[in-house]
Amino acid sequence: MTPSEAQAYCNAVTKHSGSNFYYSFFFLPAARRAAMYTVYAFCKEVDSAVDDAPAGSDPKEAISRWRAEVAAVYGGIPTHPVAISLAGHVRQLGIPREYFDELINGVEMDLATMHYATFEDLSRYCYRVACVVGLICLHIFGTRDPRAKDYAVNLGMAFQLTNILRDLGTDADRGRIYLPLNDLTRFGYTEELLLQRRYSPRFNDLMAFQCTRAHEFYDKAHTILESLPRADRNALTPAEIMRGVYERILVRIEQAGYRVFDSRISLPPVSRLAVAAGVWLRNRLA
Repeated sequence: MTPSEAQAYCNAVTKHSGSNFYYSFFFLPAARRAAMYTVYAFCKEVDSAVDDAPAGSDPKEAISRWRAEVAAVYGGIPTHPVAISLAGHVRQLGIPREYFDELINGVEMDLATMHYATFEDLSRYCYRVACVVGLICLHIFGTRDPRAKDYAVNLGMAFQLTNILRDLGTDADRGRIYLPLNDLTRFGYTEELLLQRRYSPRFNDLMAFQCTRAHEFYDKAHTILESLPRADRNALTPAEIMRGVYERILVRIEQAGYRVFDSRISLPPVSRLAVAAGVWLRNRLA
């Protein structure tokens, strides 16, 4: 497969995903947008190797193959379309291999870890599956100030915590509990009740606490953003579009009375486009 064919494959994976992130990519220059499509496709394919593994397949073997593909990206001949496309982008943008290795390590955790005792334990998982993606994106966006890394880590934490709260029911169906168990104990809500998707006043108190924690990470990211040079703030417009979408999802969870087991809380495409356009316009007029 040629690099252009591999890029077309990544573009198709991203466009067909319906991801909230897709709307932020519109505002990138073509070359950087192509890199973002490829990174998203990588994340999607690795995650699907575990969460949507075909019947009869071995997710552990799939993870091993992705490790081999990453190794080939940095020192060999990759064979998967995503890895072929990725090889060109990492050379051009100088993205460290360790970020992709860490992301794979995070996805692999879902094969063995069904719950987390403390928020500190959960944070390690969130860093691997979300924060390192933000660190990869900094190379694509072209930021220069070192403080942008703290922005990316805090925003990645906020995104992942929002995803966890939104997807509690889906994860429960898989037997997974991402809320720290000591938080469940603190609010008197049991693992069994969560796996049964049960609402209660104690559940609401637990969710309010978790939403507050997520908001704090959004606030930390915003504070760091405000301290960055104008050039870096402009470069982070796609990340701020993502923040606008995900923070609104978090607010919707709160406004829905934390009824995350009923249906998947999201923003319709027209709302996501409105957020994207609004953030872009504000950043250009600031």
